[in-house]
Amino acid sequence: MKSKLLTLVMISGLLAGCSTMDKPSDMVVQNENGTFGWGEDIDISSLKATDYAKRFESDVDDIVFFSFNQYDLSKDSLDTLKTQIDWLKDHPKALVLIEGHADERGTREYNLALGERRAESIVQYLIANGISSARIKLISYGKERPMVSGSNEEAWSKNRRAVTKVQ
Repeated sequence: MKSKLLTLVMISGLLAGCSTMDKPSDMVVQNENGTFGWGEDIDISSLKATDYAKRFESDVDDIVFFSFNQYDLSKDSLDTLKTQIDWLKDHPKALVLIEGHADERGTREYNLALGERRAESIVQYLIANGISSARIKLISYGKERPMVSGSNEEAWSKNRRAVTKVQ
């Protein structure tokens, strides 16, 4: 308790020294994730990129899964992407990186190309639904970054994916 109070006092003192501060320092609160902010009235436009990423991870499912050797979007993936699109529209300054992944089967080159097609299908869907292409980048990791280790269908199904990362 003494440590938290000391931290609050230090942060309040630092904030009080800011010439652009427009809220009283007694409104600074410690959030559930251990960071400090203005509580419920926090303005997300003032957040750093890492804060955007944390918000996205906590608010939205960031993974779209694919069938074997496929890059088309399933009904489940469209539902996931709808929530991502809504979040991105609510946070117009957030930039995203779409990572394409494949399971371990196939050559390195084939899986890099498949991962790219998976990421590109997400990019095209986001653009078609109002997200500016200037906010989106993509990368393919192919089979190089598995989410799950294993050489069975359960592991493979989790590794056939595209992941949306807020930058």
